[in-house]
Amino acid sequence: MTAAEDNDETVEDPTARVDALVAEIAPGVRPPGVRRRDAVLVTGPWLAGVSAVASVLAERLPQVLVVEATDLAPGEVPAAVVFVVSAASVLTESDCALLDAAAAHTDVVIGVVSKIDVHRQWREMQDAAREILADYISAGGEPRYRQVAWVGVAAAPERGEPRVDDLVAELSKQLGDSDVQRRNRLRSWEFQLRTDADRIDRDARAEGRRARVTLLQEQRDEVLRQRRVSKSERVIALRSRISQARVQLGYFARKRCASVRSELAEDVAGMTRRRLPEFEVYLRDRLTEVVTEVDEGVAEHLTDVAHELGLSGEAVSASGLTQALPKVETGEPALKSRRLETQLMTLLGVGFGLGVALTLSRLFADLAPGLTVAGAAACTVIGVAVTVWVVRIRGLLRDRAVLDRWVGEATGTLRSAVAELVALRVVAAESALTAELAERNETETARAADRIAGLDRELGEHAAATARAAAVRDRQLPTLLRALENVRAELGESGPADAAVMGDR
Repeated sequence: MTAAEDNDETVEDPTARVDALVAEIAPGVRPPGVRRRDAVLVTGPWLAGVSAVASVLAERLPQVLVVEATDLAPGEVPAAVVFVVSAASVLTESDCALLDAAAAHTDVVIGVVSKIDVHRQWREMQDAAREILADYISAGGEPRYRQVAWVGVAAAPERGEPRVDDLVAELSKQLGDSDVQRRNRLRSWEFQLRTDADRIDRDARAEGRRARVTLLQEQRDEVLRQRRVSKSERVIALRSRISQARVQLGYFARKRCASVRSELAEDVAGMTRRRLPEFEVYLRDRLTEVVTEVDEGVAEHLTDVAHELGLSGEAVSASGLTQALPKVETGEPALKSRRLETQLMTLLGVGFGLGVALTLSRLFADLAPGLTVAGAAACTVIGVAVTVWVVRIRGLLRDRAVLDRWVGEATGTLRSAVAELVALRVVAAESALTAELAERNETETARAADRIAGLDRELGEHAAATARAAAVRDRQLPTLLRALENVRAELGESGPADAAVMGDR
């Protein structure tokens, strides 16, 4: 056989002619990926009587292969579709979708209303099916369903022979048309071109991608907002807690100083001369203990503040170690330089003792002469004793007063020292916590920047993909639509191809 003869056979082949028609308009477009099987597919909704109709057709048309949906392999399409609905139920939208799937690549479609032997109103159901298909077409369904032929059958009647003559006649008529093979190929090309056009247009419109882009932008804005808000909240919380700590620790230090002042005042009130040397050492040790207690309380409180803010207490502890505890300078109590006061008190004591002695001597004046001398001696001793007692008591009271003033001055110095200690510790802790908070903010800022960079990369990828899809649509869609218009014209269906694509949106 010559090459010319091969070309003639190719031209005469209806499938090849259709492929050549499409390739002339849209070269390079992928052909329909289906394999045509010379068979009649009988399908329909559940309980519509599909199997009965298929069995009767196989008996009445032995020269025709009759199959059901499960008999077709993936990628196989039939030469004709018989769509069966029951006269007992109304056609639904899901039934229309089933018809779309079954007849996507097939031009020959026959509608069948089954069980007409038991449902006398089958003609009304047939008209209703036509109306429902018309509504489905108006909602974007296949316009070719308007020309679908409908017949009534009784494939498995309760009495009598099956009534399928009209179906057999209609099916034989349509399968006997010499143009069936070409029209079926045109239907396959129509479905393929429309699917490709829908896919390209959908990719360019990128509705799903737009939703993802919107979500990514919202996530990006939320990351930025959270970063600003969290940073401000942490700074405000730190300042607030430091201010509260400054007030609370100042009150704690003053209260501790007042407590030790009362304690030392009680000791002074019961002071004796024997305890005077020990009291000075005790006071200095007690003041040092108070400073240590205040320092420990401040450190503990500031550590708790750090933990409340989610920061480590190590910075607070380190800042406290760099500062030495203040020393409270108390000086010496003025107990020794009291010579003039002692002389004055001695003089007063002598006068008081002399007065006591004279008063007592008058009691012995009228006694016997022998007792007068003894009474005078006794009065003298009593006067001297009173004088010594008055001088000693006055000296002790004076020492207590001096010690009390000294304790007041020492606790005043202590108050100033612990106030300075609290202020320095709070300032140092604030600096340390601020530095640690700044490091944490930098870390979170870097983490947020990485997150934003990842979102920006994905947004850029979506933008690039959208641009590529738009370029593909601008380059390929017009060609596909022209090819689709020619295919529809060959099928005898009017209307622009872009309207068919828009109808699927």
